[in-house]
Order: sequence, then C-alpha cells, then structure tokens
Amino acid sequence: MAYATTNPYTGEVLATFPDATDAEVQTALTQAHEAYESWRETSFAERARIMNAAAAILRRDVDKYALLGTLEMGKLFEESKKEVILSAEIFEYYAKFAEELLKPESLPVAHPSEGKATLVHEPLGIVLAIEPWNFPFYQVVRIIAPQLSAGNAVLLKHASNLRNVPLPVRP
Repeated sequence: MAYATTNPYTGEVLATFPDATDAEVQTALTQAHEAYESWRETSFAERARIMNAAAAILRRDVDKYALLGTLEMGKLFEESKKEVILSAEIFEYYAKFAEELLKPESLPVAHPSEGKATLVHEPLGIVLAIEPWNFPFYQVVRIIAPQLSAGNAVLLKHASNLRNVPLPVRP
C-alpha cells in the first residue's frame, strides 16, 4: 500500500509514494552506513556548519515549507510557519552546544584508590527514526539534530500505522 499525502480539508490526494522494496531498504542501509563511516570522523565545527546551513535553508524558505505543512497537515499557515522556525532553532541549538554537551565527563567514584571513571559520548551508527505525520518538521529535526551532532547517521521512515488518517475539519 502506497503512502498518500492528502489535504485534510479537501480530501484531495496531493501525492503518493510507494512502499520501499527490500532492495531499496538494503540500499538505504548501505548508504547510511557509508555516510556514518565518514560522518563520525567529521569535526564538531563541520557538523555545526552543516546544521547551521540546514537552519538557514528552513528560515530562507519558511513560507514554502509552511505551505507544505498547511496542505499536508491541515495546520493554519502561521502554525506551520512557527514549526519550521522552531526546527531551524533546534538545528542552531545543536550546532552551538553539541561539542560542549558531548564532552567527556568525569564521574565520581566511591574511593580515589579505585581510579577514575569517565563518561565518553561516541557515535554509535545508524539510528532508525519512525516518525508520525503531525509535526513533519519538528518531529524529524528533534531526532536528527542531536544524532547528527553526535556523529550518527539517521534513516527516517514514516509511521505506517498513521497513513491516511482522516483529520477533523476546522470550522
């Protein structure tokens, strides 16, 4: 069954997208792993530059993306616009603070004779994010910004149990 983007006010199907085949899923996993292999070695400064660039694109094209949110989610245009701006702010937050947030941390030990304990944050690999449809920008960015800033790769999948859910029509 294909995914459909339906305008909740008119019922018009705006676009359909087929389910991924097993081969397409394997290709996506392979490509995500290849991206992870280089991304995990990418400096915090470069990661921040890319996340700031993503934020700049969201801000530059805020009306275009807000219109998509309005057509696909049934949100008021101003609500959609605020979501796009919030998403840009999340990218900017992680671009600014990720390096500090992910610094190694010394942990307390019961007795100094036991030595030292350090919490180290390291990239883990590919993160699979299965996200609902109702906040298309925020839901995605709140997951990918911290993961990308930490050096992980992310594969995104639409939540299949929420396909074609009819929305109430606003008066």
